[in-house]
Amino acid sequence: MSARRVGLVGARGHTGRELLRLIGERDDLELAFASSREWAGRPVAEMAPEITTGLDFEALSPDDVAARDVDAVILALPNGAAAPFVAAIAAGTVIVDLSADYRFDEAWTYGLPEIYGRDRLIGARRIANPGCYATAGQLAIAPLRGQLDGDVHVFGVSGYSGAGTSPSRKNDTEALADNLMPYALAGHLHEGEMARHTGESVCFTPHVAAFFRGIVATTHLTLKASMTSGDVRATFERAYADEPLIQVTSDIPEVRDGARQPGAVVGGFAVSADGRRLVVVSALDNLLKGAAVQAMQNLTLALGLPEGRYRPSPL
Repeated sequence: MSARRVGLVGARGHTGRELLRLIGERDDLELAFASSREWAGRPVAEMAPEITTGLDFEALSPDDVAARDVDAVILALPNGAAAPFVAAIAAGTVIVDLSADYRFDEAWTYGLPEIYGRDRLIGARRIANPGCYATAGQLAIAPLRGQLDGDVHVFGVSGYSGAGTSPSRKNDTEALADNLMPYALAGHLHEGEMARHTGESVCFTPHVAAFFRGIVATTHLTLKASMTSGDVRATFERAYADEPLIQVTSDIPEVRDGARQPGAVVGGFAVSADGRRLVVVSALDNLLKGAAVQAMQNLTLALGLPEGRYRPSPL
């Protein structure tokens, strides 16, 4: 079978760079175009030497993208920017959208394979890629769905690459130096995303710190029935037994355990004396399992290709 042709819109950002690397590492995918207004006219290989086909970055409108002969388009755009492209692209073309724009849309498939299954992604044509914090939180919640009592509290800390490339206080290294910056104290998009897809009540507080990449999420849960730490770990091991990208450990995951890694680490499993209050910690890379690797899982499943094996990012 010839390689499937994939276009990337929003190629200049941190996630776009990882997507170019991941596409370039596969023989069954061919990059058909890479759209970036800021880099238009410059060789894609200047940013991503993994792409050896001589392509240049292009500034493409939604109609331009729709006119290209591709099997799939990945949209790595800011929240609120995807709609014109979605409207223009033919219904038979796979779209994987990394923004939050369609994560609450029933007509779209929410793509977190380790939790919500792969069968629903096979042949899907409109796929909403989960958020990075939302992935970390859901991995800590999902194995205990239906066994929880009351609100789940997720305390998340991300590296400043999660704030994107447009200058802001959240990616200003001087403002972040010797600092931990809370933001969006209530009603963050990922709070609603976790609640919607796990079916649990979730309270979430995000923070950004001075490291570049990675996420750690400390999740507090109350159990309906008491469990031991060993019981909890066994539950998580069963849930993720066949998932090569999810590592379950008794140790407490740290940011460095997830940074640059293609998957996630879930562990800690501290239980209160009465066995009812539980703390689970998850760590992953916001640019990889929190974005680009997850998008590639969703893309390959939709196209009927092997998910493949992912190596740590050298970037």
